[in-house]
This record gives sequence, structure tokens and C-alpha cells, in this order.
Amino acid sequence: MNSVQSDFTPWPEQMANDYRRLGLWQDKTLYQYLKQSIIRYPTNIAIVCSQQSITYAELERKIHAAANGFRSLGLAEGDNVILQMTNIAEFYVSYFALIHQGIRPILALPAHRHAEISYFCQHAQAKAYLIDGQTRGFDYQTLAEQLLKENPCLRHVIVRANHSELLQSHFISFDDFRDERELAPVSNASQVAFFQLSGGTTGTPKLIPRTHNDYAYSVVGSNAICGFNEYTRYLCALPAAHNFPLSSPGSLGVFFAGGTVILTQDPTPKAAFPLIERHKVTVSALVPPLALLWMDAAPHARYNLSSLQLIQVGGAKLSQSAAQALPKTLNCQLQQVFGMAEGLVNYTRLDDPLEVIIETQGRPISAHDQVKVVNEAGEEVACGEEGFLLTQGPYTIRGYYRAPEHNQRSFTHNGFYRTGDIVKITEQGNIIVTGRDKDQINRGGEKIAAEEVENHLLGHSAIHDVALIAIPDRLLGERSCAVIVTKRHLNITGTELKRYLRSKGLADYKIPDVIQFADALPKTSVGKIDKKRLRESYAQLGLSA
Repeated sequence: MNSVQSDFTPWPEQMANDYRRLGLWQDKTLYQYLKQSIIRYPTNIAIVCSQQSITYAELERKIHAAANGFRSLGLAEGDNVILQMTNIAEFYVSYFALIHQGIRPILALPAHRHAEISYFCQHAQAKAYLIDGQTRGFDYQTLAEQLLKENPCLRHVIVRANHSELLQSHFISFDDFRDERELAPVSNASQVAFFQLSGGTTGTPKLIPRTHNDYAYSVVGSNAICGFNEYTRYLCALPAAHNFPLSSPGSLGVFFAGGTVILTQDPTPKAAFPLIERHKVTVSALVPPLALLWMDAAPHARYNLSSLQLIQVGGAKLSQSAAQALPKTLNCQLQQVFGMAEGLVNYTRLDDPLEVIIETQGRPISAHDQVKVVNEAGEEVACGEEGFLLTQGPYTIRGYYRAPEHNQRSFTHNGFYRTGDIVKITEQGNIIVTGRDKDQINRGGEKIAAEEVENHLLGHSAIHDVALIAIPDRLLGERSCAVIVTKRHLNITGTELKRYLRSKGLADYKIPDVIQFADALPKTSVGKIDKKRLRESYAQLGLSA
């Protein structure tokens, strides 16, 4: 058994057998589901990216060429690689080519920088790094060169760029992958297909191992709920690697159904609305800040948005007032989505009463999802009462990758995942999210682990103590605020601290939006920093912004 598989926490044998017996797990790989669409709809457009349209038959040839290219570099089943690309066709080509050969991509986000990517390299012993050349002013090739020097395990950098744009002669261009002969698939459905990333509460994001069986089940179930078919035209406005736009039902749902994914690297109305008109987009997935931007712009838009049938909103809680206004403003149906990369996904249904769509975050994909709401003692609370959400089921992981201590905190003794969400469940089984138990900030759908940023700040010679807290924000939902106590007689500015964090290679979205200085931080009775009091004290900063 290879090292990746041995670090994977499987479902108990009886549970796995039950999922197969019930037909939940079909023992087909994610590529096999795509192959069904390639056979059924070869001339359908699979991907639209800028001025390029790619049919399903053409997509298959590109996948074969990439798979041959990866194998020619010596990459093999069980190897880990980092896939960090923006919303471009090569992201999907690489994703399917890698899993076709049993090579496991770690789906890094475009916003990740040296701190995160270096950790993924070391933790997973990644052998290759797949990147864009330069996007939105950030040079991924310079980062790649630094990573190559620091990580002996990293052997290859593969760049979506032509030869004249390569920073180093030993970098490999996607243009070199031209052998379209079909290789035999070597992955099987019970093994890890790829790694998603946790929102994280401690340090750098944890790796989430997703198998073909569990992920395919969630995508197929999502398609049934959301009605995706070969006529679906999906605008991928969020980063393609995120779990929400990848699998809820997301791009994979579209590919499994034979529809079309239209890609944009700019999700604002200025870029998205022309694409909706030009390509007759029927559905898109947004986080609340984006939904608000679209709603603000739609009444004055010069573009025809009448093709829109459904807008999904997730990643953070949508206010009831926004939920009520969205269907009228965008002239389409709203679907609330509440899920996590670790597994459980909840949807309001298309035929739900309006009050359910507006007031709740929906119910699970599957009747076989087990959800419990418990108090601090771990006892289940009565229906409608608030508590901590626990879950297990056919597509919720049993453990993070190579993280035994974190797994002990995140999973109960009988395998339930502690989501960190505070919820209540209605009599009809719909979930209402009321808060978070985890020390985490949800900045417009991007999750920030407070401890990670605090640890970086504590490394500065002028800082004695620090707490990172969430403050309310009308557009993002939450912004981050660092409350800092400096060492005696040492002064530093917020601008200097932000520059310091960037020098540490921290992703931009993790840089505190607000930095405040204090003489001391309040403490609880047991001597811990009292973040509840801090949030109350500094809430006005967000409300007045």
C-alpha cells in the first residue's frame, strides 16, 4: 500500500459495504463519469474559456495528452502534486488527467502564497507544481523557483505558458504535452482521488482526502437536486478549485450531465453580465458579497440576463433581506447552499416554499447523511434548539491527511465530524446556521484560521500579544481585525505589520483588514484571551465602515 493510501482514514468496512449495497457508491471513478458524457455528447461544448470553446471530444484528447505528459515525467499512481490555477481550461484538463492516472492533485487556491504552498509541498511530499504563468500581477513562476530550491521532493514545475514565457529553462510548458494516445486508467474508485483544503482553525489548511466513490456520490446527488442536464450553461465565477463551484453540483455536475462550463477570472458584474448574455448562462454559484454586487448592478445593467434560471448562494450565510430580494432583482430562483469541503452539503430544494428558501440553509443531499445537534456535553438537543452540528455519511471524510492530533479533536470516537457550526434544525429537517464554534473568520466565503495569522504576528519582535477577531461587514459578512499589544517601548504601525505578513508569504485574504492597538487583551477566568468581549468591543469598527 502506498504512503498516501496508508495515511487515509477509510470508512468502516460494514458502512462501506452498506453504501455499495444501497447503490450509493457505484465503484466508478470521476473520470468514468466524465467519459459517459464524452460518449453521449461528443460534440457538445464542455468548456468556454475566453475566446476558446472545447467540445467533449476535444476535452478528452487534451486530457490524454496531459496524462501522457505527466507520465513521461515519471509521475505515477500514488504521487501527490499541487494544482494551482485560476479559472482556465487547463485546470480541468490537469485535474482529470491526474486522477485518470491515480496521481493525486492538491487543489490549492489562486490566492495561496509561499506559506501555504510550501507547507503542502512538505506535508504531502509533492513531486510537481502545476501553475499559471502570471495572473493578476502575481508571478507564480518566481514562487515556483523558490519552492524548488527549498523542497527536494519537488521535481517538476509545469506552467500554462509558451516557451518564450517560461522563467527557467527547466520549467515545462503545457504546450509540450501533445501525445494524445489513450492510456489505461490506473486509479480505482475506493482510493483517494485528490485533496481539498480545510478552512482551518489551527495553522495552515489541512488536506482533505476525497475518494472517487464519495465525491461522485455527492455530485450525482447534487445534480438530481439541482436539475443539471445537457442544456445547463454554468458560469464558474468563483475559483474553480473551491469545493462549492467544483461539486455542488458545480463544474463536475455540469460535466457529468453533458452541459457547458463558462469560465471567468473576474466575477464582478462588469465581466460576468456580458458572459451571461453572450452564452445564455442558466446558473451560477456565488458567495454573499458577490450576490450583493450582482443585485446592486442588475437594475442598471445594459445586458440581457433573462437566461438565468438559478443562482446558488453559499460559502457564508446570506441575510434574510438579501435572500428575499434576490429572486426579484435577478429574475431567477434562489437556492441556498450550506456545505463543507469535508463532506456534508445541504440545499434548499427548487420546490421548497419561499419561506424555507429565504430563512434556512436547506437540508442534506442524502437520506443517509447522519446529522446531530449536540450541547457542550455532547448530548443531542431537542428539535429547534441551538447546538453544535455533527455529521457522518457516505461522502463525509473520516479523517484529515497525516493529521492524527487534529483528527482526535475534529472527530468523535464513533466517527462523527465536528463541523464547528452552531445550528438548529427545523421539524422539516432544514438547517439554520446561527454561528461558528471554531476560531475562524469567514471573509466573504474565504475561511481564515485566527491562530495561523496570530502565530505569524507573534513572530514579530515588537509584538507581545495578539488576537485576530471577526468584525461585521455589510459586503463581506465578516472582516478580520487584529488587536495587538506591543512590547514596552517598541512602536510599529499597521502598515508595517501588513508588509511584514506579506513578507512571510501569507495569502492576501489573510492579511488583517483592520489593525488596532491595545494596552492589554481581556482574559477569561481560566486565563485565555476573551475573544467574545473583544468582538463586542470592536464590533462598531465593522458596523461603521
